[in-house]
Amino acid sequence: MTVQTMEIMDVVDSLPIDMKLELIDHLLQSISPPQSEVDDAWSAEVERRIDEVESGKVKLIPMEEVRERMRKRYRK
Repeated sequence: MTVQTMEIMDVVDSLPIDMKLELIDHLLQSISPPQSEVDDAWSAEVERRIDEVESGKVKLIPMEEVRERMRKRYRK
């Protein structure tokens, strides 16, 4: 940890809880993409997967086959 970071941490430690919570919220928002970007990314992923299924690039596995594989894999 740098000296500057340690100094910031000392200041943060002295803050009242409500200010710490505001700071936490600000920091999280500054490092996390906005929810709309996440939603857009998931929408694109869903569309990509649908396209792969519809084009025949990937083959779906019937549910009963999935269950049987899981039973075999996790049988005690």
